[in-house]
Amino acid sequence: MKASPVWKTNSQNQLSLLPPSFDDFVPENHPVRIVNTIIDQIDIRSIEKTYKGGGTSSYHPRDLLKILVYSYLRNLYSSRKIERALGENVHFMWLSGSIRPDHNTISNFRSGKLKGKFKKIFNQVVILLAEQGHLNLKDIYVDGTKIEANANRYTFVWGKSIKTSRARIEKQLKDLWRYVETVYAEEEQKPNEPDNFQAIDPQKVSDTIDQINQALQGKDIDKKVKQKLNYAKKNWPKNVEKYNKQEQQIGGRNSMSKTDPDATFMRMKEDHMLNGQLKPGYNLQASTNNQFIANYTLAQTTADTTTLIDHTEDFIKGYDQAPDALTADAGYGSDENYAYLEEKQIEAFVKYNYFHKEQLDEKRGTNKKPFAANKLYYNNETDTYYCPMGQPMEHIGSYQRTTATGYRQNIDRYQAKNCRGCQLRPLCHKAKGNRIVERNHKLIRLKAKAKKKLLSPEGIAHRKQRCWDVEAVFGNIKHNMNFKRFMLRGIEKVETEIGLIAMAHNLKKVTLAI
Repeated sequence: MKASPVWKTNSQNQLSLLPPSFDDFVPENHPVRIVNTIIDQIDIRSIEKTYKGGGTSSYHPRDLLKILVYSYLRNLYSSRKIERALGENVHFMWLSGSIRPDHNTISNFRSGKLKGKFKKIFNQVVILLAEQGHLNLKDIYVDGTKIEANANRYTFVWGKSIKTSRARIEKQLKDLWRYVETVYAEEEQKPNEPDNFQAIDPQKVSDTIDQINQALQGKDIDKKVKQKLNYAKKNWPKNVEKYNKQEQQIGGRNSMSKTDPDATFMRMKEDHMLNGQLKPGYNLQASTNNQFIANYTLAQTTADTTTLIDHTEDFIKGYDQAPDALTADAGYGSDENYAYLEEKQIEAFVKYNYFHKEQLDEKRGTNKKPFAANKLYYNNETDTYYCPMGQPMEHIGSYQRTTATGYRQNIDRYQAKNCRGCQLRPLCHKAKGNRIVERNHKLIRLKAKAKKKLLSPEGIAHRKQRCWDVEAVFGNIKHNMNFKRFMLRGIEKVETEIGLIAMAHNLKKVTLAI
């Protein structure tokens, strides 16, 4: 005879003399306990000061901060989903102490109370983790990745289009005035020319149009010209005002989004083949150690080169100390960055452009450009270069070149004495006269110093570690945490959001280490 199955007892309708404690349902090493312990140890008086006294009671900012950090650790970014979890998830109930702030309270705290204040909280947590031995702040690995903004992908403003639109208005104003001069020329008269045709100030544009209308008053003018003047009076001044506002918002960038003016259009990598398209976004810069995020900043530029100094300065400001060593990829190698790191006495393991190609050519023994300026022999004592034929190229002067960031480079020029009749001339250069080369001696020295460091055993170790240290962090954020697009708008709010992501990443690493 077949035995009957035995079912486990269901105590759903069983009355309890004492209700169970939430603490019984939370394992000892659960991530929620880590979040609770860490947040309890940090100073949040800067947030508490933002609350006004009196009135109705408020949720304590420490409780709301715990809820937000744990939500991001659990990949919950929507304030409505967080509100729902507070009533359904026993871990959220335990962490919050059974308080249930609604989604508006959570959203306002994240985008309002934390704005501009979260970075100091993040730094406190990093220092705490460093004291516990999870990471150190001496050796950092820097890289960047682009994250899409919460903005419309198809409403954009280009810096060049603003200039083009202004130039079009200026040209049309001049064309209208030429018409005025043509009308007056038929009557052998000369009108008073407007002072300025530039489409910079809306009032001046309006005054110029009024002056053209006044000059044509009582004249027999073309119907199309009259229609154009009416259109110009109605639209051009407000268009110029719009261009001025957009130019102020865009700053020194090439583009911006209309729905999030702080976001810049950047090419996003969509798949493993690096296919992508232009989308509004922010350039996230991160410093890591042992795959923990030590520092983060957001840039509105697409190139990593111009972000390194500000990012490092932010690190120094946050921890009152500079790192001993900094490792970065070739996107950060520049004259200005090398000089800055040298001045701050930070040991730099930073590649320059074509570093890998240079090593590959040396390994293969190939030399595709044997007559390039960097292959010419240089005598430091006499400040003289020598051409491939051994002819001295003497110093003929120097000039300064200013980069887009305002950094000044000193460029020295050297010229050969006589290239006429030289058999190597077709291979050496294609200029009409004697060959001239331009050299940035400071950059040459800094690149030689960087190359020596990069090829040292310590440099090779740092370069190997950079790949799995910082790039793995971005992989975790984008794929495991599924954070590929911001939910908030405006750089200050977005900085808070990426800070929550960074802290959640770090605390998740702590839970894995236990």
